[in-house]
Amino acid sequence: MNKYVLGIDQSTQGTKGLLFDEKGALVCRADLPHKQYIDERGWVEHDPEEIYANTLQVVKNLIEKAGIDKKEISVLGISNQRETALVWDRKTGKPVYNAVVWQCARGSEICKKIAAEYENAEELVRSHTGLQLSPYFSAAKIAWVLQNVPGAQEKADRGELCCGTIDSWLVYKLTGGREFRTDYSNASRTQMFHIGELAWDPEVCGLFGIPVSCLAEVTDSDGEYGTTDFDGYLDAPIPIRGVLGDSHGALFGQGCIETGMIKTTYGTGSSIMMNIGKKPVYSNRVVTSLAWKLNGEVNYVLEGNINYTGAVITWLKDDLKLIASPGETEALAFEANPKDHAYLVPAFTGLGAPYWDSEAEGILTGMTRTTKRAEIVRAGLDCIAYQITDVVKAMSEESGIAIGELRVDGGPTKNKYLMQFQSDIADVSVQVPSAEELSGIGAAYAAGIAAGIYNREEVFGQMSRTKFSPKMDASERNEKYQGWKKAVAQVLTD
Repeated sequence: MNKYVLGIDQSTQGTKGLLFDEKGALVCRADLPHKQYIDERGWVEHDPEEIYANTLQVVKNLIEKAGIDKKEISVLGISNQRETALVWDRKTGKPVYNAVVWQCARGSEICKKIAAEYENAEELVRSHTGLQLSPYFSAAKIAWVLQNVPGAQEKADRGELCCGTIDSWLVYKLTGGREFRTDYSNASRTQMFHIGELAWDPEVCGLFGIPVSCLAEVTDSDGEYGTTDFDGYLDAPIPIRGVLGDSHGALFGQGCIETGMIKTTYGTGSSIMMNIGKKPVYSNRVVTSLAWKLNGEVNYVLEGNINYTGAVITWLKDDLKLIASPGETEALAFEANPKDHAYLVPAFTGLGAPYWDSEAEGILTGMTRTTKRAEIVRAGLDCIAYQITDVVKAMSEESGIAIGELRVDGGPTKNKYLMQFQSDIADVSVQVPSAEELSGIGAAYAAGIAAGIYNREEVFGQMSRTKFSPKMDASERNEKYQGWKKAVAQVLTD
């Protein structure tokens, strides 16, 4: 009988089911979108019950589409949208409110109040959790639910509620309420986990009014999360043996398992993540988290998040109408006048890492009569590579580790101009894998390795990659990058 590994990638827009064979190759995929609830304040929510129902349905759809025997599925791995948080009743399993999505900043007043009322609160949070005090992370979202749903805080104080992230919700539901667990990668993004002591932090939890008794049991990323039959769909239950936050899943899926290895996801924004090994490095320019705990050992990461990368291409298409499709950008960039030195700094909602200037505004600068449509489109692509280079350089400086290569994923990596320019301006090799769905691959591989189906070296060794190497001479690289730094200096408000 075949042994298949099942991956569930529960992301912001939808839920994917992924089926991998005994060699780690993706053989089938099915997905379902879920509704985005966005109000006039920009608050974003998801219905947790819909996400769970879609998870069950996507597994059924996947198995039917693949045409395999249900008995051939051996193990499950889960990757999930990080920081999205929810609160549910421990006995009934019913959410007390919708899930508050990672993009939602409704906890900003809570964070401001903590900073104002508690001396050194921001430094306490950063030194314990590796994260800046921010509504972006789960703690402020959970605190908002406890403060705004009648009776929730009292029930939490009595230990009657579960406060968790999407992975812990799925594990709880899939195991029929028997297991309330999260992994180290997700725990480290809640802003409630002490990444040095590897435990929930009562002091930081206290700032947010969240009882530690309401938090999940933190479990190795390849640990035992109970078993599931998907609400009776499978004839016999299978173990859940891999859980990773989506960016951490992509880091593992890319095979960035050694110190100094780095991956960049080119999405709407970008997550740049560097494996820094077994000891944390604390930074003001990028955040520190746990990569995972696998095989009983933790690895730490530095991570920088950029607001506008792929979204710049969307802006060129939908708002400026300079292109009809993202695919046009490559040819236009190659056509652009090489002597034109226009720069776009896409600070449409401020600048993220490593600048952290939420008041900065965007600018198109350095234009001359040679600046036309192709040159503006090229400046849009170039700014993606410049921003990523800023973060990569910051990580290298903070960690003292030289960067030799970038492993990349996401839609814009199909653009050959962008990938070559990224290699040139960062002065590193850029490697694009043949596989997509890196987040789901990471969680599925972790589960498959834990279950003894995969050998770690072999399963990562079989992934092919397209390599881009630096071709630009040092003086041109330096001139272009200095021009970018001058352009950024024009928008910084500090």
